[in-house]
Amino acid sequence: MVNMEVDLGGLKMRSPVATASGTFGYGFEYVGAVDYSKLGAVTAKGIRLDPWPGNQMPRHAEVPGGLVNAIGLQGTGVEHFLKYTVPWYRKQVPDVPMIANIWGGTIEEYAEVAARMGDAVDAIEMNVSCPNVKAGGHTFGQDPEVLCKVVSAVRAATKRPLLVKLAPNVPSITPYVRACEDGGANALSLINTIPAMVIDVETRRPVLANRTGGLSGRCVHPAAVKLVYDAHAVTKLPILAMGGIYEAKDAIEFFLAGATAVAVGTATFTDPGVVAAVYDGLTDYCERHGFASVAQLTGALSTE
Repeated sequence: MVNMEVDLGGLKMRSPVATASGTFGYGFEYVGAVDYSKLGAVTAKGIRLDPWPGNQMPRHAEVPGGLVNAIGLQGTGVEHFLKYTVPWYRKQVPDVPMIANIWGGTIEEYAEVAARMGDAVDAIEMNVSCPNVKAGGHTFGQDPEVLCKVVSAVRAATKRPLLVKLAPNVPSITPYVRACEDGGANALSLINTIPAMVIDVETRRPVLANRTGGLSGRCVHPAAVKLVYDAHAVTKLPILAMGGIYEAKDAIEFFLAGATAVAVGTATFTDPGVVAAVYDGLTDYCERHGFASVAQLTGALSTE
């Protein structure tokens, strides 16, 4: 039997397969459609201090090989999340850790949201790079000095494992990885969506009310693999890799490039069964290639 357990910066996962924030609701909506026994963690959609309405409709558009969305991190706010969402999740899914994805408009807000989470969740993922929100996120993820400050503030506010979700649209990922290390992050999440735009040529207007959004899906996968490879080359921090996972092969690429765990996102919109298929495919791959544990796949890329 292959050992499928991994340690993501202090978050113990029985499976290396998680779900990505923003694509799986608050974690319980897929009960009955997903085999949760094959999930190592669920990442809830983004939460800030107060309720947030998100962007106006239309907020998403399908494109060849992917999806451009500008949901804008619509959320209930931390009070409702802790009072209603987390207890309901624990009741429906009692044995799968929850990662809370957080964001804010200021460093202080990030820290306060993290502090308010306390021990209610199993880990914190900071969204510092959402390309479709006009306030907050994008700025923090584009400046290494500011990024270090906000990571440090959140690190001081929580004892839970801390992941930082980084922006893909930077000249080099290295200074941002260093900033996360210096700020006390336990792990990295790569990648967030890629800034994108869709235009209706008949009306000559943007398809999205927000004009621009974030691109996800199969089309971003090679770019995501490259960024995971680059990050792994300069850090010992574990990496939760995401971006275009539709089958086990996609996940295996991430592991070989340096990922410790993977998260399935956009694919679950069309086929929730992808989660279980990725887990089964990883197990089969390890058995066929003689890996006693999935952890042995991390960084096992041959470049000779």
